[in-house]
Amino acid sequence: MNYIVFDLEWNQSPQGKNHSDQRLPFEIIEIGAIRLDENFKNRSSFHCLIKPKVYQKINNNIHNVIHIDIKDLLKGLPFPEAVCRFLSWCGDDFCLCSWGNQDVFELERNMDYYHLLHLLPAPILYADVQKLFAISSGEPSERRSLEYAVDVMGLSKQKSFHRALNDAYYTARVLQLLPKDLITRYPSLDIYRHPEGEEEDLFLYLSSCSKYVSHPFPSRERAMKNPEVTSTRCPVCRASVRRQLRWFSLNAKVYYSISLCPNHGLITGKIRFHHTKDDTYFAVKTLRLGDEAAAADIRKRRQAFRLKAAKL
Repeated sequence: MNYIVFDLEWNQSPQGKNHSDQRLPFEIIEIGAIRLDENFKNRSSFHCLIKPKVYQKINNNIHNVIHIDIKDLLKGLPFPEAVCRFLSWCGDDFCLCSWGNQDVFELERNMDYYHLLHLLPAPILYADVQKLFAISSGEPSERRSLEYAVDVMGLSKQKSFHRALNDAYYTARVLQLLPKDLITRYPSLDIYRHPEGEEEDLFLYLSSCSKYVSHPFPSRERAMKNPEVTSTRCPVCRASVRRQLRWFSLNAKVYYSISLCPNHGLITGKIRFHHTKDDTYFAVKTLRLGDEAAAADIRKRRQAFRLKAAKL
């Protein structure tokens, strides 16, 4: 398997959010990527500027960050051609890796706009290097900048930031220095394409965790009354397990639990809700095996939940 560490730069309406095309609020204008082999060795790179179709001028805030002129973009490739070249360069067996969770989502949204989503099979499991860096640093809830990670790891900053290929290079360098098992232990799941009906609910069982994506519900409260949403099964043996801490939440957006499998030990649970454009909610549930640090964090959150409830 190859690891495709990629970064995107995108433009948005020069007149502001109220003038955005709701189907494509962020239009990709640059793709940069580094291909790492199964040993995380750098093998090749990809770079492409993209000729804009939706927004013909560059938003001033975007221009101040990435310093790309529209005259340069007009020499680029149309997005359909650019993304086809990119996916061809990726090969047949690859894992996408990015800094944060937005690049994969925006790649899908731009492909959807051009009716090209069939070229990228779902579900997409990818490596969020920003999240992996946070876990490795002992700050699982923090989301640091790429430049912060580069500084912490003592990497040389010979390239400027906020250009797609340069940021892909730095992200690849950070990934190369992280423990290699983090990718398989903490995979991320893109949810641009979520189930539309109960028959499409998604169940994924991985090496040390399981993921479930539900169909939409009218409210989060209705979802939390659904047995499948709140069930806890061991990611290894898939047997139902007894919860030590029932599902609870501090903000109704994210719920936590702790369970115990008699055969495989501690299981931490997390349910995160996502709001759809139809004003409904779907759940993404992750059950993870043997994460003592996560369990300690959940217990702290539980204590905060009890203190908050006592004050009401």
